[in-house]
Amino acid sequence: MADRMLRSHPPLVVIANSQEWHTRSLESVLGPHGYAVLRAYSGRQALERAWSSQPDLIIVDTDLPDIDGFEVVRQLRSDVRISDATPILMTSAGHPSRQKRLTALKAGAWDFLGSVVDAEELPLRLDAYVRAKFDADRAREESLLDQLTGLYNIRGLARRARELGSQAFRHEEPFACIVLSPVLESGADATPETDAAVAAAVERLGRLLRETGRVSDAIGRLGPTEFAVIATGTNPDGAVHLAERLQKAVQSDLAPAAPGPRLRMAAGFDAVTNYREAPIEPSDMLVRATMAMRMSRSDAAGSWIRPYQQVN
Repeated sequence: MADRMLRSHPPLVVIANSQEWHTRSLESVLGPHGYAVLRAYSGRQALERAWSSQPDLIIVDTDLPDIDGFEVVRQLRSDVRISDATPILMTSAGHPSRQKRLTALKAGAWDFLGSVVDAEELPLRLDAYVRAKFDADRAREESLLDQLTGLYNIRGLARRARELGSQAFRHEEPFACIVLSPVLESGADATPETDAAVAAAVERLGRLLRETGRVSDAIGRLGPTEFAVIATGTNPDGAVHLAERLQKAVQSDLAPAAPGPRLRMAAGFDAVTNYREAPIEPSDMLVRATMAMRMSRSDAAGSWIRPYQQVN
């Protein structure tokens, strides 16, 4: 399966190196073996391109002009948007010292490459790393759980939502879908620092949901920063109360002690007091709640939590 994916889906590699000749050297080896290369010439550019492109492989040089290469690797490894299965390698001019190798491994790199590469060995080594990533991606897609948080993924959430919807219909219970996402305050620019703040909020929110959620609810991760709670026995007022409780917990935990990027919560919900009287597919309620959350996220002047009825 992984070999077929390598052939049908050219692996994308981000190469972060300020030396044009080194990037061209790697590209000349990887290109003929089916790799698509995205270049970055600074640490900040490497982070931005990794976040936006979700590459299959990242190669970071130790000596970047703005951010230390080891720090770039640490930030990538701590970011929830970069899969733990993504191979990250480091390079260095000349022969890397033992200390550099150890520092790279401690930062989260899988391997260290010298400035001189073996054109036959390197593609074979990278193919093995990318196969491992593809296998992990496939296993995660087939699973019902999100690997990072331990909550349901979209597939698991949809299955559990159908089960809870059937239960609410039989017992004529209230039924609610709530979608939450931490976002930057209006006017804040996207930087590695603000991205790190959002990542910390995402981690905190995921942990709160996992630790405090009711066993009867379906709790999952919809996207990099979006979480959903599908709950029986929860009417519109209950949906607002639940969102407010989570919002206060996250804001309290992440309140900056010094000037820095500030966050707010955006939330949306769709809820009915009797699911039998207003039957709608749970997946449709989830879409409505997501629409309401995204409206709140894009309109910082409005309410931070919105019911679906206010979207139209």
